Amino acid sequence: MTYCVAMALDEGLLFASDSRTNAGVDHVSTFCKMTVFETPGEGVIVMLNSGNLATTQQVVSRIKQYANRTGQALTAIDSLFSVAELLGKELRDVITTTQNEAPEQSSVDFSATFLLGGQLKGEAPRLFMVYPQGNFIESSADTAFFQIGESKYGKPILDRVIQPELSLYKAAKCALVSFDSTIKSNLSVGLPIDFAMVKRDGLSVFKRHRIDEGDDYFRELRTSWSHGLRNVFNQLPEPDWLK
Repeated sequence: MTYCVAMALDEGLLFASDSRTNAGVDHVSTFCKMTVFETPGEGVIVMLNSGNLATTQQVVSRIKQYANRTGQALTAIDSLFSVAELLGKELRDVITTTQNEAPEQSSVDFSATFLLGGQLKGEAPRLFMVYPQGNFIESSADTAFFQIGESKYGKPILDRVIQPELSLYKAAKCALVSFDSTIKSNLSVGLPIDFAMVKRDGLSVFKRHRIDEGDDYFRELRTSWSHGLRNVFNQLPEPDWLK
């Protein structure tokens, strides 16, 4: 399992993904689930993935080979919508081909989901969620973030805090709390966490960072959040009907 979150804010875009992969308790490893395509001044595209590791690796490889096939950089495509269409087609083709070529593995889940976002020259920042079937949806003012993977534990804090007008720095703090809640409740999600920020009209990655076990800020944030929750809980009034 995995956990990835992406946010579309007035200031720009934020992406975060864990890096744990597992095929049972004896096969836990680390694998980066963030892929960045960048041509400074022309555009930047970030992809996050969850699902079957073989599927996601093959899809990412196909997207990386796009420039070799066409002679055109991915960031030179006319719009992020067209990139989402390309990603959806490659994802659908990989899943369909794998299922057809390995019928004896019919019980294996080859599906995968992607978050795709960025900004290309001449258009505003955009964010998409691409489903295994190849179709996709785009973020809006009412839906400022997307999650894929083990999303339920980290969703409550995002629902309460994330709004388009939130700054990238506060959004990063909220994302880390969301990851902390997920990691604490699900062993299949774990550090390191890969972060990337794209400022509006910057047309490049503004900040990229990896958070591991030795990250002092994340350790302090986890401790402060836990203590704060306990303090707020203890201050809540008792139910009248228990008196």
